[in-house]
Amino acid sequence: MKWHKAISRVWILVFLLGACNNPYKSTKNSETDYYITPKPAQIDMTEGRFLVNGKTLVQGPESLANEGIFLASMLSMASGHGLEYGNETQEGGSHVITLRLDETIGHDEGYRLQVAYDGITISGKTPTGVFYGIQTLGQLLPIQSTDTGSKEITIPAVSIEDYPRFAYRGMMLDVARNFFPKKFIKQFIDLMAMHKMNRFHWHLTEDQGWRIEIKKYPKLTEVGAYRNGTIVGHHPGTANDNKRYGGFYTQDDIKEIVAYATSRHIEVIPEIELPGHSQAAIASYPELSCFPNEPTKVFNDMISDASRKLQSGRTPKIVQETWGVQHDVYCAGKEFTYEFLQGALDEVIPLFPSNYIHIGGDECPKDSWERCPNCQKRIKDEGLRDEHELQSYFVRRMEKYLNEKGKRIIGWDEILEGGLAPNATVMSWRGTKGGVEAAKQGHDVIMTPTSHCYFDYYQSEDKEHEPLAIGGYLPVQTVYAYEPMPSELTEDEQQFVLGAQGNVWTEYINTPDNVHYMTLPRMTALSEVVWSPKEAKDWDNFKKRLRPMVHRYETMGMRVAKHAIKE
Repeated sequence: MKWHKAISRVWILVFLLGACNNPYKSTKNSETDYYITPKPAQIDMTEGRFLVNGKTLVQGPESLANEGIFLASMLSMASGHGLEYGNETQEGGSHVITLRLDETIGHDEGYRLQVAYDGITISGKTPTGVFYGIQTLGQLLPIQSTDTGSKEITIPAVSIEDYPRFAYRGMMLDVARNFFPKKFIKQFIDLMAMHKMNRFHWHLTEDQGWRIEIKKYPKLTEVGAYRNGTIVGHHPGTANDNKRYGGFYTQDDIKEIVAYATSRHIEVIPEIELPGHSQAAIASYPELSCFPNEPTKVFNDMISDASRKLQSGRTPKIVQETWGVQHDVYCAGKEFTYEFLQGALDEVIPLFPSNYIHIGGDECPKDSWERCPNCQKRIKDEGLRDEHELQSYFVRRMEKYLNEKGKRIIGWDEILEGGLAPNATVMSWRGTKGGVEAAKQGHDVIMTPTSHCYFDYYQSEDKEHEPLAIGGYLPVQTVYAYEPMPSELTEDEQQFVLGAQGNVWTEYINTPDNVHYMTLPRMTALSEVVWSPKEAKDWDNFKKRLRPMVHRYETMGMRVAKHAIKE
């Protein structure tokens, strides 16, 4: 035993002598070494650099194994050395990175990152906080570290205390207009995690496609997941490409993606649209329409040859092939509609641990309901004043069902019309008015106005040299200037503003490259809006930090819009 202790002292002495002779102990660092986005709440730059090489240990408790394995993998990829996560915490040593849970950290998502020449400690009140500390550490790695091959890399010494401004930091991806494979969805989730975004709003159903397997209703994917063609050019289009298009996620795919997101501390919120934007479901089960025998209309008769042939026979309903607001919506008067939606949601609910289900509720024309005997009877039987109250009835009824299943609903701000469902959260997209109104009524609000948060808008006024977009103009600087907290709210009312979300609608975004181009770096700007302290925002400073971020994206193989860094 005495011999063992003596050997231990020798090794400790070796470690200490190695630390004293460490050439990185007094290295001077520069401001550019600390370009982190979103900007931390507090950052203190110091001298020295931590060396990552084949001797580096990554360690911490078993409860942080998910985060530790993630960090070890990230550093292995950066350095080319096969690092692993160990569960035992060792004191001393000059190549140790330690993960810790620390109850003294004041915010559930907050973290403390301390880098010195002789060790790194990442602490969080929860594993989520530790994960965000790891994401910050990743941005301190040299950008060229994504190259392959074993090498020594160093991380600048720093002390960071950080936490988010808003609880809800979201991104929405529409996969219903254009479908994206499972591999890309994971990549999108990784991008969100890199920016400390924590809510993935997954838009899964639309007029142009139903993307989630529902075993009780197999036609939703057999029929509803595919359209026979798509308009060419900007709406209403110049032609139809006559190409069958589509795809869907199996329930196993959904489980895999949700588990992947959960490991990155991202909550996945599915959107199942109702009562509008429902023509893919109606094409699958025509009885969901007020008028099952009326043919689906395509603007300017830009219908595909295959669909035209179907409609000349006995198949009037087709999956929509153009964009815009459609008038064939779920029938609010038929009991089958509610039974169908409840049956579909019964399969959706177990796939998503999220407290929320997004039910849409936007852009629902009422003209079919106005002439539908079943809808008019429902209005009369329920003592409703008009079709707006019928929509409120529809939403309230679905909310009650979901509440009974332990879920809450989110809806676009149209759900305010006719009276807001009791426990609904409002996503304010038509400006901020809906969000202000909902907050004043004591409802939770997520701000996502078109003016600042719609990433399907053009990024340059020179539209001829930009990818086709839905319209509008939303440069990065406008996104960065956004203030999610409406000034009209009192201090008590402000508690209902959960945060903000960026939206990627994909009518004109049909490839992963285009998603990246339209998203980056606008998501970068939004991440700082929702994470960093309001008083820390500085456009000129952000632009400095944006340049290496763009370089980092490009080393990851992503197409990035560079308008902001060319100014």
